[in-house]
Amino acid sequence: MFVPKKEYTEYEYKSLRLPKELVEQAQDVAKKYELSFNKIVIQCMEYALNEMNE
Repeated sequence: MFVPKKEYTEYEYKSLRLPKELVEQAQDVAKKYELSFNKIVIQCMEYALNEMNE
């Protein structure tokens, strides 16, 4: 189950082009959990990568 967190210590800048629908969905989740769009995208990527490796 995906559970948003609020903590990260190091960042690297990357520019991404994302489908509008995904951006809107991620913004909705960010608003719901009072987190930034960036933090939600990071956590979604971590979740997907962890699930892929299992």
